[in-house]
Amino acid sequence: MALALGAYASFSISDAFSKLLAGQLDPFEVAFSGGVFGFLILPFICKPHESYLDIVRPQQKAMWFLRAACVFVATAASVEAFMLLPMPEALSLMFLMPLFVTILSVVLLKEKVTAWAWLAVVLGFVGVLIVLRPGVRPLNLGHLCALLAAVANAGSVIAYRLASTEGVRLSLFGSSLIGPLVGNGVLMGLHARWPASVEAWVYLFGYGFLAALGQLLMMLATARAPANRVALPQYTQMIWGVVLSYLVFKQPLDSWTFVGIFVLTISGMLNWIRQRIRYERMAMKERMERKKARKAGAVAASTGS
Repeated sequence: MALALGAYASFSISDAFSKLLAGQLDPFEVAFSGGVFGFLILPFICKPHESYLDIVRPQQKAMWFLRAACVFVATAASVEAFMLLPMPEALSLMFLMPLFVTILSVVLLKEKVTAWAWLAVVLGFVGVLIVLRPGVRPLNLGHLCALLAAVANAGSVIAYRLASTEGVRLSLFGSSLIGPLVGNGVLMGLHARWPASVEAWVYLFGYGFLAALGQLLMMLATARAPANRVALPQYTQMIWGVVLSYLVFKQPLDSWTFVGIFVLTISGMLNWIRQRIRYERMAMKERMERKKARKAGAVAASTGS
């Protein structure tokens, strides 16, 4: 849990650094730097028997390219969203990602989804409508980018599930590294410029390094705890977003935005509880099957003797 909390804190502060670069650097250039600094964590995840070339040698090429494209779109869109919107507002849209995963799971994976899952989807959209209040408040490119980031991240999760038989971890990580590097690298070519101040370099390093650190901490957390437990502290990102928005960017939130964030959090908690119950049932079923197998083996052994 502590590793997950550290990961989400790193992601949040990294997002704040990207927002500080608004007007100084092109969003694609900032997102590109995140891919560059991602190489820093490779020595920590590469095992002795693995080769760094496994990053670009996937077993399932189609899913590798799909995930690379999704991560590229997500990084570029999220940087642009944070540059244009208050952090809590951008996060409220990005927190729709689990809900888009639910929808894509039904459409693409043909998974059965319970009424509780659909309730979480509806609550999530209601929360976003409360935050955005279309027709009352003007919407801009930042809102579209935040929504696009949520959809792209959901697509990345679906691609990860479809590539669940991929045996090499570096291949899975490589897609999330190469995608932003290539995609953002091409798009920034027309607008890239050398950071003009030491301050810009510090912000750029802070964004890239903390994003890489967050990924490393998240991988360590998922190796030590079930995925549903690691996902729960994600909502501390919203707390970080509110605090940083107020203290660093002097952007306080109105009461309706807090109401929308609360509804979104309830939606996410409902989705988390649903997944936890599902995983516990699956674990219980596996334990029962192993128990039956042991009993059958004992009976067979006694009969044979």
